[in-house]
Amino acid sequence: MFTGIVEELGIIRSLRLLPDSGQLTIEAKKVLEGTQIGDSIAVNGVCLTVISLSDHQFTVDVMAETLEKTNLAELKNGSHVNLERALQLQSRLGGHLVSGHVDGIGSIRRIAPWGIAQVYEINAPPALLSYMLPKGSIAIDGISLTLIDVEEDYFSVSLIPHTFKETTLGLKGIGKSVNLETDLIGKYVARLMGINKPSGKTKSNLSLSFLAENGFI
Repeated sequence: MFTGIVEELGIIRSLRLLPDSGQLTIEAKKVLEGTQIGDSIAVNGVCLTVISLSDHQFTVDVMAETLEKTNLAELKNGSHVNLERALQLQSRLGGHLVSGHVDGIGSIRRIAPWGIAQVYEINAPPALLSYMLPKGSIAIDGISLTLIDVEEDYFSVSLIPHTFKETTLGLKGIGKSVNLETDLIGKYVARLMGINKPSGKTKSNLSLSFLAENGFI
């Protein structure tokens, strides 16, 4: 489990991408402090397991499912990636609960300044937009951000100068892809209410009114 608060930018130093698997070696410093083989590190919001490490880099394997559902296959030698170690129970939860299991890929459609901030509009699949709501949470390339608006085919978020400078979003332009993970709690609530339920499953009797009456929303 992660928080979506990026700890540092890593640099891809070696990658081997095959049709059904891959392996990345990433240069880093801060996330290697206390890290051991078998630990989890979020790379652009994707939870990956460390299989080897040294003082200045670590290596992770990437499964076919991950290559298909994320933008990791687009990485190249020298690419920057957002890095975050798994959450510890005594840590502050500065962002929101992020599992590191990417739901899908979006693309940047517009970037515009707004005061000190930069507003990003991002195209997303309808299935993911159905889990979003204004002022809710979204993880973009592993970055915990607050949604401004949710439209029919895109959503918008605002980046403070620190986030723009210290994460990969500040390096990406219009048309670039981003990994998206919608709010974990929202997905569970939707499943309990029978939204996006597996075929053949019985629809739940839960309703928005029931959740409101019992203090869940």
